Order: sequence, then structure tokens, then C-alpha cells
Amino acid sequence: MSTQKTYLVLSALGEDQPGIVNRLSRVILEHGCSIEDSRMTVLGDDFAAILLVQGKWNTLAKIENLLPELQRQLGLTIISKRTGERKQVGNKIPYIVDVVAMDHPGIVNNLASFFAERDINIEDMSTNTYPAPHTGTPMFSVHMTIGIPADTHIATLREEFMDYCDGLNLDAVLEPFKGEFA
Repeated sequence: MSTQKTYLVLSALGEDQPGIVNRLSRVILEHGCSIEDSRMTVLGDDFAAILLVQGKWNTLAKIENLLPELQRQLGLTIISKRTGERKQVGNKIPYIVDVVAMDHPGIVNNLASFFAERDINIEDMSTNTYPAPHTGTPMFSVHMTIGIPADTHIATLREEFMDYCDGLNLDAVLEPFKGEFA
């Protein structure tokens, strides 16, 4: 008997309203499935969610069949895609990156370019804008989890990264991840 899990990725987007998470999670639970991983937030006036739902292939099919009705009821656009278990690619060391700067275009692209050029995968990322206390200056923050190849010399990478961020006037931290890493 196969022990491979079956997954469905759901992406939902629509006008924010109370009860969306309750309704989505209830449908998943009622069909014998579970949410293994998710990101949910309000962006502007809209609710956005990405959920990794785990279940038997037939229970996932039932959820897929319900999606048009669920979209209509909740006023959401929902996209689904079957996926498998994440495969571990190489030996990666998890690190956290936190960056804060005055808001300006290109911060995410600059950081992504720095890591891509070094074959470092961005595993998770969130960004936020906010007014600085007292001055109201628009600020931008980035928090990411990255997977650094095990053969990378961390001290050299940290020095290159800090120099890179200094050149862009970004206040940055690169430190080991202290939790569970996918």
C-alpha cells in the first residue's frame, strides 16, 4: 500500500469579508481533508489565500468539484492544482533574512537577484509597508526563509550580503533559522 500523500493547492482571491477562512476550512474538514500549510492575508481590500490541502485522491476530487459553487457563494476566484510531496533537493541550510529600508522600487528584485546568482532558493517571503514612527516616512520590510547550499561558506556569504545591502542602503540581518524547515 502506498504511503505517498496526495495534495491539492488552492489559491483563493476576492473581496475581503468575515467568515471566508471559516467557510473554506469547514469545506475541507467536512470532506475528510486537512490543511497542511497555508498563507492567508488581506492585501488592499482583497483576501488572498494559498492552501496546501492533504487528503485521499477521491476526497480531493470532491473538493475540486465543489469549487465552482464555493466561488459563487464566497465571491472568490479559486484556482486548484494537484501536487505531490515536496522533494528535498540537495543539502540546504535554512537561514532567515530580514531587511528594512525606506520604501523604494526594486528592493525585492535586488534581494532575489543576489540570492539567485548564488543558487540560493527563497523558500518563503513576506513583505510589508508601513509609516515610520514619529516621521511617517514610508518604510518597507522583507522577511524571508532561504535554503543555502551546504557547501557555501556562510561567513563569506554573510559578508557579501551585508556589503550588498549597505550599498543599497538596506538594513539587513542574515541568521540561522531556528525552527522546522521544509
